[in-house]
Parts: sequence; C-alpha cells; structure tokens
Amino acid sequence: MPEPDDRASPTPAPANPHPPVADTHEEALLDEGLEETFPASDPVSVDAGKPNVPPKPPESAPKP
Repeated sequence: MPEPDDRASPTPAPANPHPPVADTHEEALLDEGLEETFPASDPVSVDAGKPNVPPKPPESAPKP
C-alpha cells in the first residue's frame, strides 16, 4: 500500500500572498509616468471618427 504524499499542502496557498508595492523611488516614478500616459479619468472612445448619429427607433428595424 503506498504511503500518503506529505509534500502537498491540504489547503492551496495563494499564488502571491504579498501584492506588489511601489517601495522604491524608481517604481513610484514608473507608476506616476504610467498614470500620466493612461489617466484613469480619460474616457475611452471606440469610434472617434464616427459622426454622432441618433439610434433608429425600434419600429424602423427590419423584420426578421
């Protein structure tokens, strides 16, 4: 009869128990530069070149 494998933990450990923290000046500067490049408040536009056309009413849609 094979012996149980004691190497495996019964409960899985988190992949990264400590989240990354900008603890160095260089990392803080990189984070700041990233925020300036991609500001969180910058709205994302899918079709910037498309003219502003109001949607058609449902009754004008083609029947299936």
